Amino acid sequence: MQTPETLVPSFMSSHSSGSITGPVLILDGISGGQMQLAALFIAPKGRLVPPVAVKGREILPSLLADYEERCVLRARFALPADAASAYEWNGQTFETAGGFGGGMRIAFASCNGEEHGDMERDAAERNAMWARMGAEHRDRPFSLLLHGGDQIYADEVTEGHELSRNWPGRVPRDPSREDLASLRAHLRERFLERYQAVCSVPEFAWLAARVPSLMQWDDHDICDGWGSLRRSSTYSPVGQALFAAAREAALLFQHGCCDGDLPARFSDPEGTHLGWRVEAPGLRLLAPDLRSERSRRRVMARGGWQMMKAEAERQAPGRTFLVSSVPLLGPRLSLLELLMVLIPKMQKYEDDLRDQWQSRAHRASWRRMLRLVCAMAAKEGQQVTAVSGEIHLAARGEMALGSGKMLHQLVASGIAHRAPPKAWARALGLLSWLGDAPLKGHPIRIRKIPGQAGRYAAERNYLILERSDTAWSAVWDFETSGKSEPLVL
Repeated sequence: MQTPETLVPSFMSSHSSGSITGPVLILDGISGGQMQLAALFIAPKGRLVPPVAVKGREILPSLLADYEERCVLRARFALPADAASAYEWNGQTFETAGGFGGGMRIAFASCNGEEHGDMERDAAERNAMWARMGAEHRDRPFSLLLHGGDQIYADEVTEGHELSRNWPGRVPRDPSREDLASLRAHLRERFLERYQAVCSVPEFAWLAARVPSLMQWDDHDICDGWGSLRRSSTYSPVGQALFAAAREAALLFQHGCCDGDLPARFSDPEGTHLGWRVEAPGLRLLAPDLRSERSRRRVMARGGWQMMKAEAERQAPGRTFLVSSVPLLGPRLSLLELLMVLIPKMQKYEDDLRDQWQSRAHRASWRRMLRLVCAMAAKEGQQVTAVSGEIHLAARGEMALGSGKMLHQLVASGIAHRAPPKAWARALGLLSWLGDAPLKGHPIRIRKIPGQAGRYAAERNYLILERSDTAWSAVWDFETSGKSEPLVL
């Protein structure tokens, strides 16, 4: 395992097909004062993967999936949740911070890549913020790494096969079984290639072996705008093959599991949606799946809403961090949608706006989700904070919940995606002046991040969530302007 200081000239050259990728630590759950962990490995076929050792006990990684030249393996084990600990692999010791019982720090990141040419980017440029996070961890360790969506940018996996060429603009109506089988094999290998590249870069790999991850996917983990595209595309044989390959890869590389093997943190053991919950003393981490059941007219279907209703009724004293892959609080985007309908050149961006809770198509669902959040926070001793990525900007919002409680929306995006033009940040800032109140009596306000001149910050960034005693605060680490002042939650 390389250190984060080891840099290579390009993203693709950061791993070798003959080396073992891993360990990547994934948090399966917390129970009995223990972190239940999965350590993931990608290895060349026939290559022996050394066992993981915990207090002298050796755990041999078991096979999860086979590919043409590589295989995916996993070792499951437990470490203390409330204290620093360590495990060994391949002659190295990897320390974990624990901290789930008291003071702790959580890193939150999203948008780890770009739509085009991501695998050809210069590694030092692409992974600069992962290097920053690694330096922060060495100074003051993180207990957990939360990934808020777009862990990979899979938009180019459809290239190189005749059936998916020019997806989604060109969709074959009735492909043969043989061609579909060929497409499935092509997509599986391309998703593996993307995930291995991401997991192998030294800046991320160093962190991933020491800080357990929890992940929730978003559209680029499938393809740009998945669920907001036309039904004729997503429900076509090619679209369904793409979704199946993306879902299998997400289970493997984001969650360290496969169908029939989902850890208990998932709401639906069958995996019809990939919503999950992890609880620790005074802390609930809650991530509804906003992609598996999405369509142009809905954000979630029955399974996702049942999960959220059950969580709204559950007693969870302390802080709930709701991982909403698209921001739960935002400006009045319906006005932009109207402009895009009227201006033909802008219609290609319609899917991007339809992805958002604030879309005209999802306003009823948005209200429903906000009511459930209000119900969660109404319980005595419970506070709710939403964390999101997706928009390639940093931002924060507020919505008064009543009884002196406030819903904070923290947006950190992206960790590797380069920032959009500052003019776009200013335009969203101007739009936010109009305000919005999807729930009567609960106006939404977009506020400035401490130290920032505008309401949206156009810099690469990640978020630090810190608990001291029972109090939580948030700090953004920006690529150029550095750390923000702490925001008390």
